[in-house]
Amino acid sequence: MDSNSSTKSVEVFSGSPWEAEVIKGLLESNAIHCVIKDGILGTLAPYIAPAVSLLVTEENYEEATRLIQTYEGEAKNE
Repeated sequence: MDSNSSTKSVEVFSGSPWEAEVIKGLLESNAIHCVIKDGILGTLAPYIAPAVSLLVTEENYEEATRLIQTYEGEAKNE
């Protein structure tokens, strides 16, 4: 990647802090770097935390979305 290029982050998931951590692990195990936005409140007070967002780069958005949909489909079938 060119060090002068700017990469835009896009939201790929929004949910509870614990759900975001699970999805983050899924994406990172598939070599997709992601970050949790607004996660500090979930760390300080997880019982009152609002939804957090999971961000990926635009170039990883489609693959990340596919992985999340597959995961959620498998979770519903259990």
